[in-house]
Amino acid sequence: MADSKSKDAVSGMTPQQFRHWRRALGLKQKDAADRLGLKKRMIQYYEKGNRDGRPVEIPKSIRLACYALSHGIGDYDGQVTVPLPMESKDFE
Repeated sequence: MADSKSKDAVSGMTPQQFRHWRRALGLKQKDAADRLGLKKRMIQYYEKGNRDGRPVEIPKSIRLACYALSHGIGDYDGQVTVPLPMESKDFE
């Protein structure tokens, strides 16, 4: 079992990749937290790569959610994807 855990860490998202993902979407930390269903503090831990000196791994579920958001998917009910709502700045 330890082997599969270390395998995931190798193929996981780095703190730098996570920060790049957020910035590429033009999201503030609070916005990213809201879209991912997390507290802003978790976004900060993911971007820093540690919490109180202990390493923090970005879970696969969060990595997959980042991918979905990058492709305009705001939600999924098991059958149908729900697109992200258009934001007012998109109309300017």
